[in-house]
Amino acid sequence: MKPTKIVTVALLCSFVLLIGALASLSAAGEAKKVGKGGVVECEMTFNLRSWSAFYKSAKGDGTITCSNGQKARVNIAAKGGGITFGKSEIVGGTGKFTGARSISELFGSYAQSEAHAGAGKSGDVQALTKGTVSLALAGTGRGVNIGFDFGKFTLQRAK
Repeated sequence: MKPTKIVTVALLCSFVLLIGALASLSAAGEAKKVGKGGVVECEMTFNLRSWSAFYKSAKGDGTITCSNGQKARVNIAAKGGGITFGKSEIVGGTGKFTGARSISELFGSYAQSEAHAGAGKSGDVQALTKGTVSLALAGTGRGVNIGFDFGKFTLQRAK
């Protein structure tokens, strides 16, 4: 596949994932307004370093803060594969959780789909799901990367 086609596919995937992330953010806003079923609003700030050559691996850390006062430091690990190449670092990324009733529901492994592209400056959008809990991630950073991948994204309480 020509590099221009790969860029086009990656950007198209990014657009689709961004639409999904915006829908999740909208749903989170509605849940906060209505307060049905004791849903809590939680957000995460994070830093993440990744590399990929068909196989993708990423590690990082972050902080989750919820509207009910709960807060936790987390370790992040992601593994997956796809048509993906490069190395990048996201600093100060943000995430928004939807569908959780407590911070304890946020830990564990999420199904992940990701599109990324960049040379110098790098952008990343991810849509993640774990049962009824969803997580929309967005961040910018630096690196050289392109592609899309699928895999597992794990949040674990930091010790």
